[in-house]
Amino acid sequence: MARAMFDYTKAVLAKVSFDANLFCKELKKAMDRLLPYEIEELKAWVDALIKQNPQLNQCLILLNP
Repeated sequence: MARAMFDYTKAVLAKVSFDANLFCKELKKAMDRLLPYEIEELKAWVDALIKQNPQLNQCLILLNP
């Protein structure tokens, strides 16, 4: 069941990746809800997504508290 939230979070982030503000907002929510090991996986996934969508670069600050 816990994996479902991680997969849902990735799906939401992928859908809002067209807008940097929405992406940052959803990423912040994800960081509050996910477990620590899931956050580490999410960081790697977001890094790969940002390479495809450089406009999301401003959201990297949320990954490094």
